[in-house]
Formats: sequence, C-alpha cells, structure tokens
Amino acid sequence: MWKVQLFELNYDEQEKKAVADVLESGWITMGERTQAFEGSFGEFLGHGAMSTAVSNGTAALHMALLALGVGPGDEVIVPALTFVADINTVRLVGASPVLADCTSFDDWNMDPEDIARKVTPKTKAVMIVHYAGYPCGMTAIERLCGEKKLYLIEDAAHAVGAEYGGRKCGTFGDIACFSFFTNKNLSVGEGGMYVTRSEDLDRRGRYLRSHGMTTLTLDRHAGRAITYDVVQPGLNYRLDEMRAALGIVQLEKLPEANEKRKALTERYIELLSGVSGLSIPFRNTDKILPAYHIFPILLDADIDRVAVINSLKKEGIQSSIHYPAFQEFSAYHSSGLAETPVASEISRRQLTLPLYPTMGFEAVDLVVGALRRSLKK
Repeated sequence: MWKVQLFELNYDEQEKKAVADVLESGWITMGERTQAFEGSFGEFLGHGAMSTAVSNGTAALHMALLALGVGPGDEVIVPALTFVADINTVRLVGASPVLADCTSFDDWNMDPEDIARKVTPKTKAVMIVHYAGYPCGMTAIERLCGEKKLYLIEDAAHAVGAEYGGRKCGTFGDIACFSFFTNKNLSVGEGGMYVTRSEDLDRRGRYLRSHGMTTLTLDRHAGRAITYDVVQPGLNYRLDEMRAALGIVQLEKLPEANEKRKALTERYIELLSGVSGLSIPFRNTDKILPAYHIFPILLDADIDRVAVINSLKKEGIQSSIHYPAFQEFSAYHSSGLAETPVASEISRRQLTLPLYPTMGFEAVDLVVGALRRSLKK
C-alpha cells in the first residue's frame, strides 16, 4: 500500500540470530540477557545511571510515579503536547495532571517559564518530554525543580541517544523512562527502561517491576536461592529474554542509526526550506544533540491537514499526527485541564512525515514531492 511508510525496522540477521539463540537456550523469561541489556544501557547513558528493563515505557512511567510516592492530593506538571501515557499514568496513581504549554512554534518542548507559573503547594513532580528527540532546556528546568524541591521525571521515550550539553538525556531527572516500542529509535516491539542514579530509587523500581520479590525466578532456577520474600506490593512489568536480546543488538546499532536519521532530517530541511504552507520546528540545535526520532512540520493555519494527509496517502506516503490535544479525548475533554494555546494550535496543525534509518534520500525526495503537490492543491 505504501511507497514510503511512516516507519520501518532496521532489523537484519543480527536480530534474527539474537532471538534464535534465546529460543535455543530454553530460558525465555527475564534472565541473563535482560541483565546484560540493563548493564549495557546504563553504560551507554553514563553518569552513574542504573537501568531496570521493563515491559514498556508506560510501565516505567507508572513505576516512577509510584517509586516517588506520587498519589492522591498531589499535582504533576506534564507537557500539553505529548502522548497520552503521561497524563494517564498521573491519573492512575490518583494525582492531578497540570498542563504546561510549549515554548513557541519553533520549540515545541515545555516552556520552563510556564512550568514555573503552574507550580502550587500541591505540586510534587514535573514530568518532561524531549519531544521528537530534541532535548528540553534542562538548565532552567533542573534549576526550577531544585529550588522548588520538586521531583523531576524524564520521559525520554523519543530521546534515546540525545544529549544536552554533552550529557545523555535520561541522566538529568530523579527517574527517567524510555520506550522501546516498535517505532522508537531503539525498537524491540514492546519494552522500556526505568533509569535512576539513586540506589534507593533503583531498589524500589526493581521491587515494583517484579511483585516486590527479593529474588528472581532465574535465581531459583540457577540454585542461587530456594525461596523469596515480598517486601512491598509490586507489579509484573518484566521484560522477556527475546526482547532483551533484540535490545542488545539495537543498542549497538543506535549511534549509526541516529546519524542516518540526522542526515535524512537535514535532507528534509534542505528540500522544504522556503516551501510555502509550512514551517519546521527545532531549527536551533545549539548545545544539543537530537535523537531525530520523528520529523514534524507545522502546516499554515489555512491549510486543510486532512486533505494533505489524504493527498499523501493517494501517492503512497504515510503520515501521522503527534499528538492530538488531551482536551479532545473523551476521557479528558470535561476534566478542567488548563488552556495551553501554543500546544493546542500545534496539535491542530502538526504533521509527521516518514523518518527511519534505512529510508534513503530518494524516499525523502518522494515524500517532499508529494507534499509539495498536496500543498499546491
């Protein structure tokens, strides 16, 4: 159906062999490959990061809120422009989400000044998102959280490999949460990582991941333990060995894959600069190394986005929207969420074009040609 899909996996024989080796081993639940993936990921991030592999990024967010003791009566400031998992997990622990607006039409990340305006005596945490793999302004956000004694949660689902001031995203917050969903830069299908530099929060996360148990099934299988204690209520957010094996291979590929994403993004910018009917955000990359997770554009206010999407579809080009406004969802349209005019306008006009490391310049050219024709209509 598609000449150019929104995303394609960069899998090859390495991923096939990694999964086959797991199946041949006879041990497919959380085990030694999961531990190896955690260790490699922590080393990749640096700055003393300790990593706990989990079933998905939403699980990591849920665990982060629970580990920090966020609950009823607390407020958590979240981005107005992000995936619904952020606001959902805040609600699921009984806390109240408070939306912070985007910085501008050029920088779609959370506005540090608006975060500061939204802080109240009930605020317990700030949850940031490095939208599209472009790091937030961490200097101002870290300073604010330190001054107000607020927990900082990094939703780094878009930002694996991204850096701010030479430091990897995922090493700034009290806890960072990564997603390894199919369309992410590091893809295992379903999977995620809970990351912290605190030994106490690392321990809490590991208990939350696996029923609050003191020993793993692998320990008992290997004869290192006979039984176990349960020291706190926990969940089953474990990652299996097949996905951990995929994660190890994907982590090795990540630096080169992100470089390819960068080159493709630069090609898009070269071809789209000066095209009427749209603008491109995140053009200023001083002090940051983006992960180039997606390529978002902002259509002019008078452009019919649905017509553009349908026109692209007719030419075999897949596109998407990142993201609808929370206030438009049935679960949230009457919940009294604050008005966030910049984010709301972006949500109405945003369009995501295909981007993946095996794409090639010729595919970018096809997308841009189809987009130009759709805008002329």
